[in-house]
Amino acid sequence: MPDELPQLDLDLCRERQQRLLGVLESAKAERAILTRPEQVHYFTGYRPHHLMTATACIDADGCLLVAPNEEPTRHAATRMVTFEAQWLCTLRQDQELAAAKALKDALPKPAARMATDGAAGWEGVDIEPEILQLRRRKDADEVAMIRHAIGGTEAMYARAREIIEPGITELRVFNELQSAAVDAIGEMLTGTGNDYQCNSPGGTPRDRAAGDGELYVLDLGPAYRGYYADNCRTFAVNRQPTDEQLRAHKAIVSVLDHVAATVKPGVSCAALFAEAKAMLDDCEPDSFHHHLGHGIGLFPHEAPHLNPNWDDTFQEGEVFTAEPGLYNKTLRAGIRIEENYLVTADGVEQLTRFPTAL
Repeated sequence: MPDELPQLDLDLCRERQQRLLGVLESAKAERAILTRPEQVHYFTGYRPHHLMTATACIDADGCLLVAPNEEPTRHAATRMVTFEAQWLCTLRQDQELAAAKALKDALPKPAARMATDGAAGWEGVDIEPEILQLRRRKDADEVAMIRHAIGGTEAMYARAREIIEPGITELRVFNELQSAAVDAIGEMLTGTGNDYQCNSPGGTPRDRAAGDGELYVLDLGPAYRGYYADNCRTFAVNRQPTDEQLRAHKAIVSVLDHVAATVKPGVSCAALFAEAKAMLDDCEPDSFHHHLGHGIGLFPHEAPHLNPNWDDTFQEGEVFTAEPGLYNKTLRAGIRIEENYLVTADGVEQLTRFPTAL
């Protein structure tokens, strides 16, 4: 764990506010009202407690932040007001209304045309799709946050390698891995992955013992202050993978090699999916049945979508996952390996480094 934990750069938050002004100009709106926690965090550097509400207003005069209870010590807002989110430590259930009133009272004049991030209770043009497009290209501070979250997964896999053996329960593995991530990240997690089941493509942990000969898929997604990692490794419970499992593993790694060699700005995500599926079908026909990957950031699944249901192309600055897998009964019950990448000007930088061996 580093001596100083990474956090969003306030100057870069202000640059993101300027980009939002360009979105407002295109939407012919004078003011943006932001209520979703991830949007407030992205533009102001302030991340409210998950049980409390914060709101931001951005216009040509600057950024007005409405925070719960008291002014935070660190933010990129021009002005600040607060509202009471608690009374005698009891959380109010009408925080959204209270924050909206505090914001309206603090605004110097009404806007002729407002924009929102899809917030309920505010009238205006919905610019959330445009904000999500802004968020595709990560700034340096965001990449640092994601790298730190990825460091949590590396500690989790190292611990998994130590403890997985026949007889260990999925719940014990889950608890041990959460502890390893917290120690590595340096504070409580703000999210975690979904897949902690053995002899299964994925799912939440059960009070079930891992069996000899089974494969253990661990798709881990710890989040650090709202920024997600998302990567996967598969372990042979008895540390003796079969020839068929090794053959499937080799095919999956070859797809990841293809991703690393192929992706650059302008490449079609749907075309890459088709190429990966053809490679996997050559090994185990019809045994790959999910997306190839997706972007990560302030949400576990962001653009770009490595999925034929979207028409995305890679852009410089995006952070994405690639997660080829093969699943059938003889594999007990499947293998998935997932890496995280940053799209650079002429290729990718792989952000995940933990070994992939079964």
